Amino acid sequence: MTAKPSQLGTPDAAPTSLTAEKPHGFLLPIVGGAAVAHLLNDMIQAMLPAIFPMLKSSFALDFGQIGILALVYQITASLLQPWVGIYTDKHPQPWLLPSGMVMTAVGIALLATANSYHMLLVAAAVIGIGSATFHPEASRIARLGSGGKFGTAQSTFQVGGNSGSAIGPLLTAAIIIPHGQGAVAWFLVVAIVAILVLTRLSNWGRHHGAAKAKSLSQGQGVGLDRAGVIRAVAVICILMFAKFVYIASFTNYFTFYLIERFHLSVQHSQMFLFMFLAAVAAGTFAGGPVGDRIGRKAVIWISFLGVAPFALALPYANLFWTAVLAIAIGLVMSSAFAALVVYAQEAVPGRVGMVSGLMFGLMFGIGGIGAAGLGELADKHGIVWVYGVISFLPLLGLATAFLPNARKAHRS
Repeated sequence: MTAKPSQLGTPDAAPTSLTAEKPHGFLLPIVGGAAVAHLLNDMIQAMLPAIFPMLKSSFALDFGQIGILALVYQITASLLQPWVGIYTDKHPQPWLLPSGMVMTAVGIALLATANSYHMLLVAAAVIGIGSATFHPEASRIARLGSGGKFGTAQSTFQVGGNSGSAIGPLLTAAIIIPHGQGAVAWFLVVAIVAILVLTRLSNWGRHHGAAKAKSLSQGQGVGLDRAGVIRAVAVICILMFAKFVYIASFTNYFTFYLIERFHLSVQHSQMFLFMFLAAVAAGTFAGGPVGDRIGRKAVIWISFLGVAPFALALPYANLFWTAVLAIAIGLVMSSAFAALVVYAQEAVPGRVGMVSGLMFGLMFGIGGIGAAGLGELADKHGIVWVYGVISFLPLLGLATAFLPNARKAHRS
């Protein structure tokens, strides 16, 4: 079917290769482009925790300082994201997509040349600003290209980020660890490619975003009432805390855990981290389409309670079973995030940027606070002890029972 100009945007909009899709269908070039950009963005973000062992040695840092470094990056990202989302809900700004990646590139340059712990903190903060600018607007673009398949679009977008998070440590092990801190500058190539992709998406959003938003808004429901939204937000905060503190224990400290418990090398431990993050990517991709079919709450239940036995067994497993359990944990637990994001968007329709900013902001903020707290606990009790304590976190998924049914509210 050939799309009519009035369905895609203004009649005088310049056509591009990104717009040759059905007017109301799933726009794979748009959603896929957002996912690729997310992959490149999060590949850069994953590089920072992947070089923590190298920075710990080079700058003589303790676990507490490593935790503060992670906190600065993630808090910077989390505090800005909701405000970016709130503003762009009323005033969409597609140009923020390439601009955010330019800021990330500046952070990479600072990280490659930092000669003190304070400069490392500045570099982490700048990278966090770039991430905060990227996520709300990129999530909006993915939703505009969904054709109503919101869970599928969100999981596709998110799996791009998870894939980048998995590839980042591999590139770090291959490029940065052998050659030192200066090799961080090679990630500028990734940032430049991302800027090119985001410029294309920005142009599409500028020409066709308003028309797509209007088309999608015709089928949205009224969402939850005020009391329902408050209850939903409280439960989502509990679930996000359980998920992302536990995930932070892997992304920031899994290599240290493997090195201390099984005496692996840094590069060998990075391979185990890659397996976990690759499993996270696969699980994230499955969560969205399944949520479109069976409902968001069902996916959230499966995600948290399904992962609990694996989490509880992990601290007592040998090296082989640690790898198996880490993959199982990544697959099952990661399916929840896309379901949580789309659930929140259905609960508060018409506020895509705000909801996306809050959800990604919560992810970064809780992850950052969790990383700092886990670092302090590791300094006092050891990283192996920490993994024994956090194995109980997935049991907080029982709070899912108190989530209002946003899907029914949406249909009514």
